[in-house]
Amino acid sequence: MIRGGCLCGAVRYEIRDAVRKLVHCHCSMCRKAHGAAFGSYVVLDRKDFRIVCGEGDVTAYESSPGVQRTFCRRCGSTLQFKSAKRPDSVELAAGTLDDDPGVKPAYHIFVGSKAPWFEITDGLPQHAARP
Repeated sequence: MIRGGCLCGAVRYEIRDAVRKLVHCHCSMCRKAHGAAFGSYVVLDRKDFRIVCGEGDVTAYESSPGVQRTFCRRCGSTLQFKSAKRPDSVELAAGTLDDDPGVKPAYHIFVGSKAPWFEITDGLPQHAARP
């Protein structure tokens, strides 16, 4: 079991099975949502994700057609990236994990729009868009 939650603790969640991968996204929307050079997300099956408390404190913003970004309405912590194109998956902000997800970052995506002041030096594969 992997656990996590928002900054203020109002929202708590559990992941019941293995995380498939961890990805760093450099698109401008993820950068703005995370307030950082990139957003890091763990990807897992929706059936393995459960909010255990604070579901009423989770709200969503449609950042582009078919894409919702969820966050805690109390503290503003970014929680999920939800795409209508991938309804069986959850992309969860890795920074909200309390426990080790058991995977290391796999690659960088949308590096064509990365912050000009950030240099990627970790040697991971880089993709101009989503592979």
